[in-house]
Formats: sequence, structure tokens, C-alpha cells
Amino acid sequence: MTSTMAAIGWMLGLAFLGVGIGLGILGSKVAEAVGRNPETKNDVIQSVMMIAVVLSVLLLLLFAFIFLLLFFNPLLG
Repeated sequence: MTSTMAAIGWMLGLAFLGVGIGLGILGSKVAEAVGRNPETKNDVIQSVMMIAVVLSVLLLLLFAFIFLLLFFNPLLG
């Protein structure tokens, strides 16, 4: 059970670290793009929000997988 908890901790930690770094880089590039070409602001923001929604859905799927590992772990049997 302790190895499962360690694996879950690593998965969550690395997932949130990756998403945080990725969204930070994305935000900096969006600010740069809007700064260079302000009239495309609405299109850029719409694209970024779509990417953020997809990342949120993927994190929710990760949580579902983690709850499967916590409560229905096939390796403990």
C-alpha cells in the first residue's frame, strides 16, 4: 500500500508541476503575441482558454485514474 501511495504522490506532483510550468510558458507566449499584434487578442485568448479547458479535463481524468488506484488497486490482490 505504501508503494501505491508513493506512486500516487509522484503522479499528482509531476502532473501539477507539468501543467503549472506549461500554463506559465503558455501565458508568457500569449502576452508576447498580444503585445506584438493587439488586434488578434480575442482569437488568441479563445485559443488559450480552449487549451486550458483541455488541460483541466485531462487533470480530472488523472484524478479518476488515481481514485481507481486507491480504491480498486489490482496490485494488492
